[in-house]
Amino acid sequence: MKALFIFLVVLLLVLQFRLWFGDGGMLEVHRIQQKLDIQKSQNVTLKERNATLEAEVKDLKQGVAAIEERARSDLGMIKKGETFYQTVEE
Repeated sequence: MKALFIFLVVLLLVLQFRLWFGDGGMLEVHRIQQKLDIQKSQNVTLKERNATLEAEVKDLKQGVAAIEERARSDLGMIKKGETFYQTVEE
């Protein structure tokens, strides 16, 4: 009876060890869950960026106003007949 009890205790310890530290154990599941959470947050950020870029591409394809605004802000261009004023802050 004593040998059976010792065998069962050892078996329990082995199973607990595999549960916590073995392949697919609780520690590995926790680590993978953390990686998954990080990847999900990165996906949300990238989806927002993609939506912004998609809207910008759509504006550039459809309207002249978006192209004009881009030329003014990025390239510093002005229309004919306009006067350019630059202010300098102290």
